[in-house]
Amino acid sequence: MSETAARETSTAENPWPVRTVARKIGDWIHRLGAVWVEGQVTQISARPGTGTAFLTLRDPAADVSMSVTCPMSLLRSLEPPPREGASVLVNARPAYFFGRGTLSLRASEIRMVGIGELLARIERLRRLLAAEGLFAQERKRRLPFLPKGIGLITGRASAAERDVLVNAHARWPAAHFRVINTAVQGALAVPEILDALSILERDKNVEVIVIARGGGSVEDLLPFSDEALCRAVSNARKPVISAIGHEPDTPLLDHVADVRCSTPTDAGKRVVPDVREESERVRQMRDRGRRALHGWVDTQRRLLDQLRSRPALADPLGPIDRRADEVELQRQRGRREILSTLTREQTALTAARARLTALGPAATLERGYAVVQFSDAAGNLGVLRSVSEVSDGTEVRIRVGDGAVRAIVSGPAEEG
Repeated sequence: MSETAARETSTAENPWPVRTVARKIGDWIHRLGAVWVEGQVTQISARPGTGTAFLTLRDPAADVSMSVTCPMSLLRSLEPPPREGASVLVNARPAYFFGRGTLSLRASEIRMVGIGELLARIERLRRLLAAEGLFAQERKRRLPFLPKGIGLITGRASAAERDVLVNAHARWPAAHFRVINTAVQGALAVPEILDALSILERDKNVEVIVIARGGGSVEDLLPFSDEALCRAVSNARKPVISAIGHEPDTPLLDHVADVRCSTPTDAGKRVVPDVREESERVRQMRDRGRRALHGWVDTQRRLLDQLRSRPALADPLGPIDRRADEVELQRQRGRREILSTLTREQTALTAARARLTALGPAATLERGYAVVQFSDAAGNLGVLRSVSEVSDGTEVRIRVGDGAVRAIVSGPAEEG
């Protein structure tokens, strides 16, 4: 058996050497043939005096890139020449370098992706995101009235950064910004903006995030229509303001963001309130409150005046005085009634006493008469009216005035 046949299968006992693996990988790759590849140019290396140019092609929707080589003449023939961030179509064959074990694409034709193709691709993505509800108004969040911290993602030392900061501080001088400078065009724009967005999302002092960039061509603004960036903004927990380009520029980020501003200047005016307008509003509210309070006090004062003008409050002692006269009149009437009753009862008592006096024995004794009492056989006392009423030996009592005389009558006594 030959060595080639023995190496057709790889086992632990018969492993393949590195050269065999590299050769087989090269065979598989070379069988792929020429392919058309679409991507974004992230790096161009075309040194004068060399016959080969090197490009790095990146997938705008994923973190995947490949190296591309092409003749310098092919690169010079393109009009306009490609630049970093441009979208291109490349017809190339995969090339596997046996010695280094690396893979690249050998381009035989490069075409610049036209504006129409870019717009058509953006439109397809727009319809997809709209169908998923990422543009729905109910998803939009309201901006805080006065955020304690504002995150700003923009290009370094750019006009957009200056416009946002100058206008925001002109409206509210105490506004606090955390600025993160990123690439705003080209292949590195989307990854850097996503990293900045993640940093600001974790910052507890930032309550609203502004993504700003000045105007530019469709290719320049292409990162702000990137699907990954649009989905990240849609999933952000904090409100996001999109301030990209000028009024006619409408990247997909404008539709996904919570607030779309026509320019960075507009974003600086909308992210914070105007201190002069708010001061004037406070003054007006204070004046309205003062007028309302004065009106309420006047109303209550008139009500008190009306209450005080009523007879019960205007002359509070008058009814008491009138009632006092009535009470005094009733008291005198009651006294007269009581005295009259006492007089009548006293008169009746005097009359009864007189009758008792006239009918009592004391009156008889006072007129010179005597009252004789005797005790019968049963021991009961009786008034003696005739001597014949008693027998001999009967004890009689003779009362004359206040004294009493006992006498024993032995026989009938003579009358008189």
